[in-house]
Amino acid sequence: MSDSTTDKIVIRDLLLRGIIGINDWEREKKQDILINLTIFADLSRSGETDDVADTLNYRSVTKAVIALVEESSFHLVEALGTEIARIAVVDFGAPRVVVRVEKPGALRFADSVGIEIERSRSHFE
Repeated sequence: MSDSTTDKIVIRDLLLRGIIGINDWEREKKQDILINLTIFADLSRSGETDDVADTLNYRSVTKAVIALVEESSFHLVEALGTEIARIAVVDFGAPRVVVRVEKPGALRFADSVGIEIERSRSHFE
């Protein structure tokens, strides 16, 4: 039997566009936002049954994240990351998630700047 703390679903380099930032010019038009998720979940049953009903559906999680980013207007990547974590943990029942949110090109001499947070159910109770 698999340990749910070690099984993970990894969504890499989900590139979306949304309003994010504290400067006036950042509030006017959508910017690129790069998202990476590591969703911890017990995948043992779905590995045995080969049935999507027995797993955490990463397509559904991704659709919810896309809707959040495209429809929202956050000032801080920290707030966006927290809401993405809430989707995985509260809406989809993941026991734990690591979320990385980056703004490519936000700093002059860096490819990207961002945050990485880890959240579990206890953070949202």
